[in-house]
Amino acid sequence: MVLFIWLVLFLLFTSLILLAAGSWHRTIFEKYSGARPVTCPENHQPAVVALDARHAAATVIDGSPALRLCDCTRWPQRAMCNQACLSQALRAEPYRQGKPTGQKQIYHLPILLAAFAAWYIGMIWHSHYLFRSEWTEAVGLTPAQVKEFVWWVSPQLLSAAVCLLFAYGVAWLLALLHRKGVLHGMLISAALTGAVLITTLFGIARLPRGLLAIEAGYILLATLTVGAIVGGLWDRLVLRWH
Repeated sequence: MVLFIWLVLFLLFTSLILLAAGSWHRTIFEKYSGARPVTCPENHQPAVVALDARHAAATVIDGSPALRLCDCTRWPQRAMCNQACLSQALRAEPYRQGKPTGQKQIYHLPILLAAFAAWYIGMIWHSHYLFRSEWTEAVGLTPAQVKEFVWWVSPQLLSAAVCLLFAYGVAWLLALLHRKGVLHGMLISAALTGAVLITTLFGIARLPRGLLAIEAGYILLATLTVGAIVGGLWDRLVLRWH
């Protein structure tokens, strides 16, 4: 039982770390997104450039993103320039009449629905209608202890928090990768689950086989459900800024 609680807490902690890192990368991406007006140092004429926001977000691990241009109105003829206007671009405000920045806004309702669905599936999955007796035997609790455990508030809140954080993680990855649809949602959800499980592999290996089989079935079903809901409701999840 202690091992199971530790695993849930570790999953919650890992989800928080992933979301914090994702939020930081998104902040960097939005900071350097957008086309910006500059004066070209070569011909001293106005030009519009775009910073490589994806490269900046990918190289911000040490706190100092590597900045470079990814487009310019003088390209491709002058694509091999030394990018001497980079300092101007950093000081300039985004040029709203230029190319769209592709920023996206996440809607919360589909994420809440996906998290609730995953949590509710867990309630049914571990109920006496399905695998409660097998789960009780695998964990080593008596039916009376399980009945008392079901009515505790903290495990339910912890489980709901994990489902909510996971759903937000899937939504953020979909927005970051510019993907939509049920299939992409399920694939990204499965990839995120795999990443979390790899980080907890040592603890998972110590679980009883019976408990591992039950939880693996639930995790698979919940993962696909969250991905399908978040990805399937893409048009309600993400709003393009024009």
